[in-house]
Amino acid sequence: MVSASTACPHSGLFSRPRAPGYLVMDSFSSAEEVREMRDRMADLVAGFDGANSAVFSTKDHRQLKDDYFFKSAENISFFFEEKAYGDDGCLKQPKELSINKVGHALHELDPVFKKFSFSESVASLFSSLGYKRPAVIQSMYIFKQPGIGGEVVPHQDNTFLYTEPRTCTGLWLALEDATINNGCLWAIPGSHKKGLVRRMVRDENGTHFDRPSPVYDQKEFVPLEVKSGALVVIHGDLIHQSFENLSPASRHAFSLHVVDTEGCKWSEDNWIQRKTAPEPLYVS
Repeated sequence: MVSASTACPHSGLFSRPRAPGYLVMDSFSSAEEVREMRDRMADLVAGFDGANSAVFSTKDHRQLKDDYFFKSAENISFFFEEKAYGDDGCLKQPKELSINKVGHALHELDPVFKKFSFSESVASLFSSLGYKRPAVIQSMYIFKQPGIGGEVVPHQDNTFLYTEPRTCTGLWLALEDATINNGCLWAIPGSHKKGLVRRMVRDENGTHFDRPSPVYDQKEFVPLEVKSGALVVIHGDLIHQSFENLSPASRHAFSLHVVDTEGCKWSEDNWIQRKTAPEPLYVS
């Protein structure tokens, strides 16, 4: 197990005795802001011809051996659901109902998503968490498609986005109501205090985990049901997951992962290895 760090900038908020490792901020974004992001993504999907894409899996991480995935760190890339294809290799439904997510540089390359990512409200949040030079390291628009929205297995964000000391914080903005029925987030309260369980590292052969996945007691998880416009702030060591969406309703969300770029080191074996340094939200 990777030892817990005492230098993490957000430790003050999340290390309080009863801190669950997540924070729900209702009405973080207005209905207009939510609609603007959803409409913009609809335009991006409409303009996507499907020629360059990949299938996204959170179970065996096949996509993390794919050059398309590695290059997505600085591109707007499209990833389909595993269950979107029939036996004939063709999509079983329209592309707008088949995409798992779009990532991982929407915050840099698209003006609508950049406006949210670099907004005063996001910058103020990280200032309150004690970050010195925070930067968005990846962004994702997640569709959680009706009927086929894939499961996201229990994980910690620091597993994939490691800095020394650990500084990753996730922001998960609900663009639709997220409920138990359509695949809301679930988390183990307080699990962030037990340290980092494992890392995923990248080498010349692709990516691999440095130790097996633990088995978690599902009774420890609690659902994080939120309304559209709510923001869930997630400690990088928090164990969280979401189940398949078997309902007829989608569960759109926009997710950011932010690290501090001052006083810490980005790991050279993270899956994201950028050609250019990320733009900071602010400099303290």
